[in-house]
Amino acid sequence: MAQLTTRSRLRAAAALVVGAGLAAGLLAAPPASAEAAARQAAATAGTAQAAATPAVPFGSHRYPYAAGTLKPSGAQATLDQQVVTTYNAWKAAFVKQNCGNGWYEVISPDADHPYVAEAQGYGMVVTATMAGADPNAKTVFDGLVKYVLAHKSVNNPDLLAAEQDASCKSVDGSDSATDGDLDVAYGLLLADRQWGSTGTYNYKDLAVRHINAIKASEINTKTHLTLLGDWSDSGDSLHYVTRSSDWMIDHFRAFRTATGDTTWDTVRTAHQDLITKQQSGYAAGTGLLADFVVNTNGTAKPAAGQVLESAHDGEYGWNACRDPWRIGADAVTSGDAASLASARRINAWIKGKAGGNPANIVTGYKLNGSAFDSGHDMAFTAPFVVTAMTDPGSQAWLDALWAKLAGTAIDKSLYYGGSVQLQSMIVASGNHWVP
Repeated sequence: MAQLTTRSRLRAAAALVVGAGLAAGLLAAPPASAEAAARQAAATAGTAQAAATPAVPFGSHRYPYAAGTLKPSGAQATLDQQVVTTYNAWKAAFVKQNCGNGWYEVISPDADHPYVAEAQGYGMVVTATMAGADPNAKTVFDGLVKYVLAHKSVNNPDLLAAEQDASCKSVDGSDSATDGDLDVAYGLLLADRQWGSTGTYNYKDLAVRHINAIKASEINTKTHLTLLGDWSDSGDSLHYVTRSSDWMIDHFRAFRTATGDTTWDTVRTAHQDLITKQQSGYAAGTGLLADFVVNTNGTAKPAAGQVLESAHDGEYGWNACRDPWRIGADAVTSGDAASLASARRINAWIKGKAGGNPANIVTGYKLNGSAFDSGHDMAFTAPFVVTAMTDPGSQAWLDALWAKLAGTAIDKSLYYGGSVQLQSMIVASGNHWVP
């Protein structure tokens, strides 16, 4: 319809010129300059329309999952619409323009600061994925890019400063957090695939710069594991500590494809090996991972008490709760044997632990599977829907989890749980893809 309108405008412009010429007693064709201007206007409009049209619109399912992957029961269109409904609620609650400058920001009312890098990364990945369902996706994405570029880490200007205050001013040292940067880079790769890189921003160039900066400043050169941020240099006491929720295997695959750099194969393998060893050595009955793993330059092991955040740093807490989603996302998209084995191990445990009822999932477990907390939050419940997809015998469990997620409204005060809920639903509905 937009192209038809453009053609109509071209004809109208030419007609106006002809009409004016006839009125003046001239029978010649419209002046070349006027016709050229009309054609240029049409071409510009067509180019803009093409640039705004996503190559992989939400719900197109152009990237099938690995053979044998389950999906929630029901019509695909129904599943997709449930995701769109959740996305619209999430966007209304958390995607804002509070600080001017043409920026879009994802607010985090339940975090330590109003704006955190993790949230901006989520926003970029989600917005690029939802293009096609959200006609404003590219506008929002570009506003998020503008925000990211305006908040550079002091240690590496191609990375994002981790925290901003209510005025969107970077605080607490203006250094980076690895999880946010991983998603920012991934989101840029999605955007390049969706819209190309010839518009306001060269997404591909920005992505490669960000990926190279992650490699330089957020990957331990000896262990090939993620650092906590670009502030953790070789002299830092936490240099050999890594956070399990940063182990985004599918992101590392995408970085390898985008850059051609085989380092990312090494990084991916190092993390998959660590996941397997941590599960076998410290959580054989559950498959759970600790929030933080220490001593990565020797015998890597779960933290003993607090190393960064709380006394539960060595248990399955508010960071590791995302692991089933992250590990499962690689398992269903790549079919990788290691990721599948790790995901199935977690799924087998939680299905039994919860007795097939998602309402029984609580906010914190020791690695042996005993609970250390009794609360309930989507950040803990939602990720298990992804690992359930990997087990052919878990259809009823998957359906129960999906019903719980699709039936739970986004809480405007809980950005973290809502963001994990939405992204887990994107994967479970078959709409996650790796650029």
